[in-house]
Amino acid sequence: MARRASSGLNPGIILAAVVLVGALIFGGKMLLSKESIAFEGVPRLQIDDFLENGNALRKNVYVIEGEIDEKLQISSSGQLVSVKVEGSRGDEFIGIRIPSNLSERNIETKQKYAFKVEVQKGGIAVAQDIQRL
Repeated sequence: MARRASSGLNPGIILAAVVLVGALIFGGKMLLSKESIAFEGVPRLQIDDFLENGNALRKNVYVIEGEIDEKLQISSSGQLVSVKVEGSRGDEFIGIRIPSNLSERNIETKQKYAFKVEVQKGGIAVAQDIQRL
């Protein structure tokens, strides 16, 4: 008696293809929605709180992510840059002082960076570390 050829696809191949497509969709979604992990474990600065009363946040360390708008001052003690950040009312601009030990890095305008800052007396954000995003 002759054997008939199997018709259709093997159920194992179909199941493997469905699992693979699901994993690719899930992985892509995770990559697209993933927030920056610059300075993981350090809280993000609430821009509205900082603008309202930055002096109340002094001696605390935060992460600020934003785009360098312009370099306001360059001296032997460091740089002062204007950073465009997202606030609840739209884009806001804050100043960050970059000490001379970090000023050697090539910080470019219109580029996005993450700053680990300590808020000092008077509500001045001073960078402790910088990562380009």
